[in-house]
Amino acid sequence: MDYSHIKKPDLGYPYEFSLDELDAAQACVEAHGFAIVKDVLPTALVEELQASVKEVLDPDGALGEGNSFTHTSFIEHSPTIWKMLDHEPFMKAQRVFSQAEELTINRSAAILRNPGSDPLRWHSDWRGFSRRPPIDAGDVLNRGPWPSGLWFYITGSHPTHGGLAVIEDSHVEDWEGPEGFQLTPDRGSFHPVGTEPHGHIGFDVPGLVPLFTDPCDEIVFADRTYHSAFPNRVDRVRLSCGVGFRPRGYPLNAPWPLSETARAFIKAIPEHLKPMVEEYVGIDTSWRGDASAG
Repeated sequence: MDYSHIKKPDLGYPYEFSLDELDAAQACVEAHGFAIVKDVLPTALVEELQASVKEVLDPDGALGEGNSFTHTSFIEHSPTIWKMLDHEPFMKAQRVFSQAEELTINRSAAILRNPGSDPLRWHSDWRGFSRRPPIDAGDVLNRGPWPSGLWFYITGSHPTHGGLAVIEDSHVEDWEGPEGFQLTPDRGSFHPVGTEPHGHIGFDVPGLVPLFTDPCDEIVFADRTYHSAFPNRVDRVRLSCGVGFRPRGYPLNAPWPLSETARAFIKAIPEHLKPMVEEYVGIDTSWRGDASAG
């Protein structure tokens, strides 16, 4: 399907903000579940990040048309993204969105989506819907009161280019799903009423907001906000990356040991940034808890 007809929506409230309007941006996240902050990163750093994502995720250009890849510990492999931690306009914004003055790196990721790659299913990253013990690493890292999305679409976000879409107001605790849809049993996604409870793939969803951003802009969405990504239907790779934070001192007992790359990252990061990694736990995507517990 061609998504070039989709235009930037007028929602009746502002959702794009400057770096001088961070409090208003945070208020929009709290009210509607998302916001965009313009020109957070300098162009030179964005260009470095573009090169780094390609180098780490697909150094030989072998991933191939129609394919995509997500790296779930990007910060451990990309000293380039460390420069974001030294960029005060960026860090000031993260302190506002994380509602804390002292931050710990919670997790990081980068995504490369080649031309022809498929859309994503609608989902929420929040793993606190269930009271059972965590069953995987995402379950451990995504249960706190911090933003799920602190993302940069470093080649821009547009519906024809695999851009991001969110559902406005879907971040509230008692959200019941879009009209005509019902939540899956685990509340991680939704599906049309009367169909099998599989996560929905498609853009016929009430409340959908397609996000249009430039490469230097930050996309912010709340911990529970439901989101998806359009297919990449242009002849250019789509690149994105982000660093997520949690307030320093927040208890997070990871049930996996630090990996070799996580230890190397903590050792190598500049001394003045080490407070942000003292409580870093990394991620072990192979870890599994007891799915039958609880």
